[in-house]
Amino acid sequence: MARSGASTTCSATALACALALAACAPGSNLPPVPAAYAGPYLLGPGDEVRIITFGDTSLSGSFAVDEGGHISMPLLGLVQASGLTTEALQTEIIDELKAKKLYLAPSVVIEVATRRPIFVLGEVQKPGQYPYEPGMTMESAVAVAGGFTYRAVKARVEVKRQEPGHAVRGQADPDAAVQPGDVITVLERHI
Repeated sequence: MARSGASTTCSATALACALALAACAPGSNLPPVPAAYAGPYLLGPGDEVRIITFGDTSLSGSFAVDEGGHISMPLLGLVQASGLTTEALQTEIIDELKAKKLYLAPSVVIEVATRRPIFVLGEVQKPGQYPYEPGMTMESAVAVAGGFTYRAVKARVEVKRQEPGHAVRGQADPDAAVQPGDVITVLERHI
C-alpha cells in the first residue's frame, strides 16, 4: 500500500511539474488572437487594386492603398479605400465621378491586383515577407517560410494583427486562419 501511495504522489508531482512547465512555455501567457475576418476581402494599406474605367484610360490602372488607407486617382484625388470591399470602393468612385459631374453614367470595375503580404519570423528556416493567399493557415504560412527549425515551438505561434484602429498581439494554433498583414512569429522552445 505504501508503494502505491508513493507512486500516486510521484505521478501527481510529475503532473504538477508538467503543468507548471506548460504554463511558462513561450507564448502561453498571450491571449488568443482575434479570429481572422471571414467575410469578403477588405482593402488595407499595402494592397494594390486594378481599376478599369470604361472609356477613360487616365482613370484606369493600378493604384496602391497608402498608409492612410487612400488611393490617389487622377481627377478625384484621394479616395478612401481601407476597410472597403472592392464593390464598395467601386460604388465610392462611381459616386465621386457623378458628384464632380465628370461622367453621367460611369462604368467602373475593380479587382485586387496584389494583397498585402504576411511576415513570418522567428524559428523558421527562411524568415521574411511572403504573399498572402486566401485560405492560408498559420501552419501553411510556416511551410511557405521553409518549415520549423529544430528549436521551434510547434503548438502555437505569436501573431500581431492589425484590427481597425489598433494592432493586437496574441497566440494562435497551427490551424488558425491567417489574415493579410499578419506578423507571425514562431517562438523558440526552452531547451
